[in-house]
Amino acid sequence: MQFKEGAKVFKADGERVGTIDRVVIEPDTKEVTHLVVQKGFLFTEDKVVPMSLVGPATEDRVTLREDAGDLEKLPDFKETHYVWVGDGEAYPEQAGYASPLYWYPPSGIVWWYPSYLSLGYPKPPYVPRTERNIPEGTVALEEGAEVISRDGEHVGDVERIFTEPQENRVTHILISEGLLLKTRKLIPSRWIARVYEDQVNLRVGSRLLEGLEEYELPS
Repeated sequence: MQFKEGAKVFKADGERVGTIDRVVIEPDTKEVTHLVVQKGFLFTEDKVVPMSLVGPATEDRVTLREDAGDLEKLPDFKETHYVWVGDGEAYPEQAGYASPLYWYPPSGIVWWYPSYLSLGYPKPPYVPRTERNIPEGTVALEEGAEVISRDGEHVGDVERIFTEPQENRVTHILISEGLLLKTRKLIPSRWIARVYEDQVNLRVGSRLLEGLEEYELPS
């Protein structure tokens, strides 16, 4: 199977769900655990879809399994919580947050703290914190992430990811032309050293990559 940003995602009955935004990878095993599906025809927020719900996948289309269930119950990719900053903890200004001109409390919170005004704080001490609903230790790799060779060269950018269909392990990444390479190259996963959201580090040098044959996309 292969996954690329912008590929359309459908339910088994053909209803459009959204589009692929990211691929969630466990860096050590190179296993793809989830897809982040960008809001679209069905989703009102970006959702985290486990690979257990994913059926056939081609270059431009991913179809979910018939038993995928109620997709609206899937977790949002990002969730923002308003965290109370209590005594002894840093206030937003002290934690490096810029002080807004106006502050509105989170929906559903009733407050009345005149003491904060007397202390010189124009707002109650709530700090917004955004969490990502992906398994601990995994990385939500984005398309366009820079690929860096062992000798520090930016050799290209991630264009799509190929997986072994049975175990969902990454077999190759396709990188587009970069500052050094001017053609698409197919990189085996065993050459990957580290994976970050916006960067992939290789364990091989740029000269080895130059010797790879150009990868031509199917017409």
